Amino acid sequence: MAEELLFLDRSTVLRCATGIDVVAEIDTVLRDHCARRVTMPAEGALYWTNSAGAPCRSLALLGGLARDSGDLYGLKVINAAVDNPGRGMERAGGVTLVFDPETARPRCMAEAGYLSAARTSAYSVLSIDLLGPPSWNSASFLGCGTQATIHIDMMVDRFPALDTVYLFDLDRARTEAFATATTQKHPRLRVVASSSVQDAVGAAPVIITVTTSTTPYIPADWIAAGSFVAHVSLDDLTPGALLGAQALYVDDVDLIRENPQRILGHLLNKEPATYVTGTLGAVLNGTCPVVRPSGGYVVSNPFGMSILDVGLVAAVERRARELGLGHVLELR
Repeated sequence: MAEELLFLDRSTVLRCATGIDVVAEIDTVLRDHCARRVTMPAEGALYWTNSAGAPCRSLALLGGLARDSGDLYGLKVINAAVDNPGRGMERAGGVTLVFDPETARPRCMAEAGYLSAARTSAYSVLSIDLLGPPSWNSASFLGCGTQATIHIDMMVDRFPALDTVYLFDLDRARTEAFATATTQKHPRLRVVASSSVQDAVGAAPVIITVTTSTTPYIPADWIAAGSFVAHVSLDDLTPGALLGAQALYVDDVDLIRENPQRILGHLLNKEPATYVTGTLGAVLNGTCPVVRPSGGYVVSNPFGMSILDVGLVAAVERRARELGLGHVLELR
């Protein structure tokens, strides 16, 4: 019996993604998660340092979704080296596999870098829509890489009132280059390169952290009342900033507790999670209170669930097969 694998490179993934509502796909998976129709084993992680002394890592994330339309199973392998941008490469990249539920063989393999960023951006968009300020028109981005690019692209489409973005990156040249590229791509936006990270945090009511920092640096008193923080990256907020939030939403409490190296995981292993308001999936399913920032600030802190990648890549695979796209590889 012949065994085939459908391979989807970046250009094919992008073509397929244009015909998919990525936010709607992530919404569905989050509802599945809240309804306990998912399987998420502990992630595998490998860390090392390359010859230039830069931290590197490989993450392997398995996930399954039980659906009436057909169960989904898959694996994302996403690797990163901190100094890749200096090589002209995105910091992170990899592949996501979708498995045949009957034979367990991989049936599709897709480039993971774009879709990983897209599912993260879609999660942010949902969290801002459901939990962000009632009215806002500006956002600050800490970090000027791939995640910031895709967040802005998606937010421009989803939030027509957005007219100003503030940017900060430790690399000033990168900030300025990113500002120029963003202005050219989205001419209706006013793009401001902030002079300091504190200025960026205080400049807008919606703050999105997309850095590689493993050292917390944003204290609670930097965050103005009425703000919403999408804490997308690793450890930007200090423990005090997390504990001082008016409300704190996560994607999966157990997933966070399993990673005590990250600041919120450390906190959850140290004391009861009474300061966690709930999950975004529970908000969508109506089983968790909705708290928008008023006298304080609200934080969304997702760790990144494998099932989001599996659900999104499966949707891209369906689209690719409908359009007859991709490269078929003969495994045997």
